[in-house]
Amino acid sequence: GGSKRRQEADAAARSSVFELQVADTLDGEKQPQLIVKGALDREQRDSYELSLRVRDGGDPARSSQAILRVLITDVNDNSPRFEKSVYEADLAENSSPGTPILQLRAADLDVGVNGQIEYVFGAATESVRRLLRLDETSGWLSVLHRIDREEVNQLRFTVMARDRGQPPKTDKATVVLNIRDENDNVPTIDIRKIGRIPLRDGVASVAEDVLVDTPIALVQVSDRDQGENGVVTCTVVGDVPFQLKPASEGEGEPQNKRKYFLHTSAPLDYEAVRDYNVVIVAVDSGSPSLSSNNSLLVRVGDTNDNPPVFSQAVLEVSFPENNLPGERVATVVATDADSGKNAEITYSLEASPLSSEAPGGIFSIDPDSGDVMVQAVLDREQRDTYEFQVTARDKGVPSLQGSTTVVVRVADRNDNEPRFMQDVFTFYVKENLQPNSPVGMVTVMDFDKGRNAELSLSIQPGDHDQAASIFSIENDTGTIFSTISFDREQQTSYTFKVKAVDGGEPPRSATATVSLFVMDENDNAPTVTFPSNSSYTVLPPSSNMRTVVATVVATDADTGLNADLNYSIIGGNPFKLFEIDPASGVVSLVGKLAPKHYGLHRLVVQVNDSGQPPQSTTALLHVFVNESLSNATMVESQVARSLHTPLAQDIAGDPSYELSKQRLSIVIGVVAGIMTVILLILVVVMARYCRSKGKHGYEAGKKDHEDFFTPQQHDKAKKPKKDKKGKKGKQPLYSSIVTVEASKPNGQRYDSVNEKLSDSPGMGRYRSVNGGPGSPDLARHYKSSSPLPTVQLHPQSPTAGKKHQAVQDLPPANTFVGAGDNISIGSDHCSEYSCQASSKYSKQVRELRPALPRAA
Repeated sequence: GGSKRRQEADAAARSSVFELQVADTLDGEKQPQLIVKGALDREQRDSYELSLRVRDGGDPARSSQAILRVLITDVNDNSPRFEKSVYEADLAENSSPGTPILQLRAADLDVGVNGQIEYVFGAATESVRRLLRLDETSGWLSVLHRIDREEVNQLRFTVMARDRGQPPKTDKATVVLNIRDENDNVPTIDIRKIGRIPLRDGVASVAEDVLVDTPIALVQVSDRDQGENGVVTCTVVGDVPFQLKPASEGEGEPQNKRKYFLHTSAPLDYEAVRDYNVVIVAVDSGSPSLSSNNSLLVRVGDTNDNPPVFSQAVLEVSFPENNLPGERVATVVATDADSGKNAEITYSLEASPLSSEAPGGIFSIDPDSGDVMVQAVLDREQRDTYEFQVTARDKGVPSLQGSTTVVVRVADRNDNEPRFMQDVFTFYVKENLQPNSPVGMVTVMDFDKGRNAELSLSIQPGDHDQAASIFSIENDTGTIFSTISFDREQQTSYTFKVKAVDGGEPPRSATATVSLFVMDENDNAPTVTFPSNSSYTVLPPSSNMRTVVATVVATDADTGLNADLNYSIIGGNPFKLFEIDPASGVVSLVGKLAPKHYGLHRLVVQVNDSGQPPQSTTALLHVFVNESLSNATMVESQVARSLHTPLAQDIAGDPSYELSKQRLSIVIGVVAGIMTVILLILVVVMARYCRSKGKHGYEAGKKDHEDFFTPQQHDKAKKPKKDKKGKKGKQPLYSSIVTVEASKPNGQRYDSVNEKLSDSPGMGRYRSVNGGPGSPDLARHYKSSSPLPTVQLHPQSPTAGKKHQAVQDLPPANTFVGAGDNISIGSDHCSEYSCQASSKYSKQVRELRPALPRAA
């Protein structure tokens, strides 16, 4: 349906535009002619397609048909037309050549050359034609040369579009190019003089005493850019005592032009910093921002505001003694931070504030160089320190000064030898001092100092003296030690020399004599030289009172009170027959002798010295009371048994004498009463007497093998057993013997002491005692069965077991055990010293003494 309508419209158009006319030719042919009867407008329709039909006049008529295309040719009947009458665009400055800006578009309805448009500048200045390029064919406007907005900020011109028809038709349009600013200009900084501060060639001279916040220069900052690109911020960089302050606060001031004052922001100090390079930086607000800087050299002028200064408030100098006058002691140097005359210094000496003494007599100083000289000879031992003050003054106006204290310490030289406080040191020490103990202290000094006074002490060996090996000395304290324990009994004094050598170069020395005296300690017990414990003295019963029985002689290796001896009888004198002189040791008869006193007396003599604590020795003095000595063997046997009898048991005279008298009185009384009974009793008594006599009687020439102190055996169980051969075993007199040796002060050995421990209940320990030369101290070997105090040691005495031994006194109440194994203290058959009248001892005594009348 649509196609049909278009065909119909085309047919109507063709009929209104074209008309076909047929003309007859001369030759009679028909010539069709197409006539344009309507207006043709190529811009509306540029071609027509016509259908031509020819038909004959036959019947049926015949026809044919042809298509006729009519093309409308163009004529320049249309002018070019711009799309816009005004073209406006922004162009960044400094755009590179060839940068397209915009395209001008114009249209022409004609075709062919009539519709071909070319673009050309119309009304345009020379600068436009120089900066811009217009493409004639495309109409593109582009940059021909870089455009600087600071030179031209807008380009306004016209562009013409014309076709190529004849005659050509034209159209024009206006182009407005706004040059957009780019941040292509750095800020500029201009520094100018202000006020009285001189500024020349970028150098400003400012005195150091100017006040803070003083303006010293005017700073102008500008930027050729506009907008944010021209907004400039200006600052001072670095740590300098300067800052910028705006010159005005006016609102009408352009943003890209500003003024500042450069002020001081802190005090200036010529001595600290003499020149400041003040760098001012200006930065715009473009993106990216651009900056520039300018600098100003501020030269600080000096004023005399600094006194001379010494590097040390106190200068200590060491200077040796014994110098030569005129020697240089030290050089003091002061500095002044000022310059010129303000820094020229002179020196002088003054007294120290702590000392009123002027140094001029001993020291001097060069006013220009500061060399300190000594004018006298110094002696450290007289004075070791000098102190004075050095003053430095500058030449400024007004003059300023500074000072320092100089302390001259006189250094030591080894010009003094060591000196002992005494030429001879005398010390007293106790004997038996422990080895390596201090015995004295010497004092030595050296007036020098340091190594010159470092002393080395030593013991000097003598020609015949072993002091160097016996003694040593402590170097720091001067204490003398001994390597041995002193024994006054061997050596009473020592003399040697002590030498002190200092550490100087060359060394100096001194010597002193040391005399050491050994003080006596009561470390030796008395020694009994007479009598010996085994000896005895015969005393006739007719002896008068005050008869000298014997003299106990004792010595003591100690001295003084320690050797002051006193004698006493501590046992064996129950009848008080004897006494001893405490001082001389003379034993005298002081009682009248009676028949009961006949026999052996054992006096226990104790010799004490006067030391503290005292030492003692116990000796035995045997006195045999009888008319004569008819049987020495019997007496010696009794003495031998005495040595084995406890000291607490008295041996004094005839112990059976009183018992015999009592029995005789009983016999006489019985006879007087009843004769028959008396005779019977007498027979019985005599029979018993005879049996006892035959069994226990003394036989001359027969050797005693039994202890006559031993009571009879009544217990059959205690008889000696037979050995395997049927013989009776021999019963030893002492079953256990221990030999104890003790040293005498002279180094010899004591005689042996026999010691036996009893097996019977309650039996103690007994020992033989020898009181003669070389005899042991009985009290040392005495052991008490009663709870008595233990051995008391003097604090200065050596410990037990060494050369000397401490002893304890013999208590009179102690009980000693008898000699035999079978002795019983509680036996009815034994007296204090011997057995009943049946003992050998009784018979022997009777045989030795003359017949004396007996009381009825």
